[in-house]
Amino acid sequence: MSQDITLPDPAAVEHALAIVKRGCDELLVENDFAAKLRRSMAAGTPLRCKLGLDPTAPDIHLGHTVVLNKLRQLQELGHTVIFLIGDFTSMIGDPSGRNATRPPLSAGQIQANAATYFEQAALVLDRERTEVRYNSEWCQPLGADGMIRLASSYTLARLLERDDFSKRYAAGQPIAMHELLYPLLQGYDSVALRADLELGGTDQKFNLLVGRELQKHYGQEPQCVLTMPLLEGLDGVEKMSKSKGNYIGISEAPGEMFGKMMSISDILMWRYYELLSSRSLEDITRLRHETAEGRNPRDAKVALAQEIVARFHSPASAVRALEDFEARFRRGAAPEDMPEVALAGGGAPIAIAALLKQAGLVPSTTEAQRSIEQGAVKVDGQRIDDRALRLGAGAYVVQVGKRRWARVTVS
Repeated sequence: MSQDITLPDPAAVEHALAIVKRGCDELLVENDFAAKLRRSMAAGTPLRCKLGLDPTAPDIHLGHTVVLNKLRQLQELGHTVIFLIGDFTSMIGDPSGRNATRPPLSAGQIQANAATYFEQAALVLDRERTEVRYNSEWCQPLGADGMIRLASSYTLARLLERDDFSKRYAAGQPIAMHELLYPLLQGYDSVALRADLELGGTDQKFNLLVGRELQKHYGQEPQCVLTMPLLEGLDGVEKMSKSKGNYIGISEAPGEMFGKMMSISDILMWRYYELLSSRSLEDITRLRHETAEGRNPRDAKVALAQEIVARFHSPASAVRALEDFEARFRRGAAPEDMPEVALAGGGAPIAIAALLKQAGLVPSTTEAQRSIEQGAVKVDGQRIDDRALRLGAGAYVVQVGKRRWARVTVS
């Protein structure tokens, strides 16, 4: 006697599919993923959803959380999330989107960065429903013979179809042999983990599709691929990046995080809502309509800034951040939580540009001089317009622009 199989409610499948597709760039192949969802619901077996991250830097910013938010949504739908730390592949360095060979990280750098990666990601993910893995588990044992067999499963012609490789090859720029192994090893991760779905940024599409092909080669059902957009930084132009200085770190102080969120443009705000907010699309559409009908867009921006601060700190921190923001920008008060910086002048006064750089308020003395020329620098509330100013021993409240403050002690 055959056992009856309960077919899932088509509306439930469509609802889950809509959640997965929200804000995404592409879902490949959508029909295949819908079939996976139906089987998962019918059997009560969660899908295995994989995200691989190389610990190339110790800090995670909001741009990274776009895909982490999607993983959290998948967890809430009942699926298994695999947070894969690429400790082995970090030794190669992902060449995606690069026009030059990326310097590999040392084992010490990788270990130090990996130590903080999941702790930060767990601010978004459900820690109890996340499977944390390291790809050295299966890459290290491959050995030379396993690596040769893996390399035999893909052709050089296919690898050179990748946009960054093809551009570098056409321009006569070097492509190191180890870089060609990176997509294969990332694809092999999907084989080792038997992934049903792999997520990544749009710049990862080629690597994710390699995973599909390798799974076919190894006799597995190919994973589906979900690519998420790269979040624009505070400037609204370049993708969010620590090196470009247009980022919001998830471990930043609540006041700094809130102030940066308030600095984004009214247009960019809706992009952040779509990719970062946990509000429903219906709620966001209503809020956007109210703003178009005359409601102050600042209200929507405050609500988003408070949501982000509450997520990574606490609701109480979000309330205090708003109060602090109101005090600073409506009444000109200095923030209470500004960093304390001690500088040793060796008894000699310090040039204002050097002080700003050493205090971490600007990335360079050139930027310090530009800020002074633009009237953006204040010391103890007084605007500074003299680039030759030198400050002797003492304590000063120093401000650059609207958001950067420090209490600097020169000795």
